[in-house]
Amino acid sequence: MKSIKSSSSRLCRMCKSPLVGRADKIFCSIGCKNEYHVKLRSATAQAVQEIDKILHRNRSILLEVMGKNSKQKKVARKVLDRKKFNFNYLTGYYINSHKKMYHLVYDFAWMEFSDGEILIVRRKG
Repeated sequence: MKSIKSSSSRLCRMCKSPLVGRADKIFCSIGCKNEYHVKLRSATAQAVQEIDKILHRNRSILLEVMGKNSKQKKVARKVLDRKKFNFNYLTGYYINSHKKMYHLVYDFAWMEFSDGEILIVRRKG
């Protein structure tokens, strides 16, 4: 049987009131537990929305630069820089058989060359 303790060093994560009960208890009530998790989900959703907005903008820029029918296109990096393409946000990457890394943004991939040129490729869906 677990001992029931009250200690001022153990406080509710949400309202900071003293906890009574099990040693591993972290909320004083179901209400505090629910409020904590609602706020946590809200903060996570907001961060995800901001990142998703950047990724969608990057994809739109790549689509605009490539056009609707091109399968691949090589452009100067400054073209993407002028359109505010954010090179730090990707949905993934892959390394081809020649050990070259492609950066993925949804259904597009891009690879940067040492001369500042960017190869943009539309991937098969």
